[in-house]
Amino acid sequence: MGIDLSTTYLGLKLDSPLIASASPLTGDIESLQKLEQAGASAAVLPSLFEEQIEHERAEMERLEEFQADSIAESLSFFPQIDHYNISIDRYLKLIAEANLNLKMPVIASLNGATPGGWVRYAKSMEQAGAAALELNIYFIPMESDANADEVENQYCDLIDAVSESVHIPVGVKVGPYFTSLPNVVHRFVQAGADGLVLFNRYLAPDIDLESLTFEPALQLSSPEELRVALRWIAILRDQVDASFCATGGVHRVADVVKSLLVGSDAVMVASSLLQCGRSHLTELRTGLESWLKEHEYESVEQIKGSMSMKNCSNPEGLNRANYMKALTSYTRSL
Repeated sequence: MGIDLSTTYLGLKLDSPLIASASPLTGDIESLQKLEQAGASAAVLPSLFEEQIEHERAEMERLEEFQADSIAESLSFFPQIDHYNISIDRYLKLIAEANLNLKMPVIASLNGATPGGWVRYAKSMEQAGAAALELNIYFIPMESDANADEVENQYCDLIDAVSESVHIPVGVKVGPYFTSLPNVVHRFVQAGADGLVLFNRYLAPDIDLESLTFEPALQLSSPEELRVALRWIAILRDQVDASFCATGGVHRVADVVKSLLVGSDAVMVASSLLQCGRSHLTELRTGLESWLKEHEYESVEQIKGSMSMKNCSNPEGLNRANYMKALTSYTRSL
């Protein structure tokens, strides 16, 4: 009898925990088919951005009042993301194509920060055939009078607005920078989140020393980054009634196994696929199966959450005691 790699994430039955995260590799039907052939159990499409949606809506409204050639100047002020993403209509068409041509479920993605008319496109994504929706919240409070309650309430309002507009599951991709993560993710679930993707990698700008300007910068993840998600999924797994997915640093078979042990229902991979190619999914799947067999497990379900804070043999390893131990162990090596 073979090893059962199946898992359930956001209520979706997947044949393995390996999900292709949003990246240029998930932006067209041909690439999605290759990802499925390589072993992806689901795929997240590149995000539609709040700014992109609002911009297209505004331009359509202006076109009703002015000649088309008057729009050219305003277009120049909007960041060009054609190489990463596509227009709203083409995005919805991609969902429909994927729904027809793929066996694996496709998860649509919205990236935004504030509630507004743009969230209605979540419903359009559902109607196009998306199996679930990932809400990627990226909000940067810039003023000193924006307190934690206001920021968290804005997140909850956005989650509520999106989840109320659809009948498909909604996963929320958030960052680690909250005063009390256990409390805030509990609030997110109460607001309508069915799952939590930990963690969002907030891209920070670099400085061009010649032009003295802030420039966009993107650096692919490394396996070391995953440790933050591992700790928090272990802590949250038994406290929050939601699906969990680890992302940001899943490169090796060991990263997949560790994520499952702490309580992830699935993992999302992007950087390792961009670096190693789609075939890396096959290596991860084969490696996971081999690890389970070698350690005498019959299924992914058997190991899932076995090292959550509630179930592990040394929960103190997740708190300050481990911080002190790590520092002293390094000092002894000098």
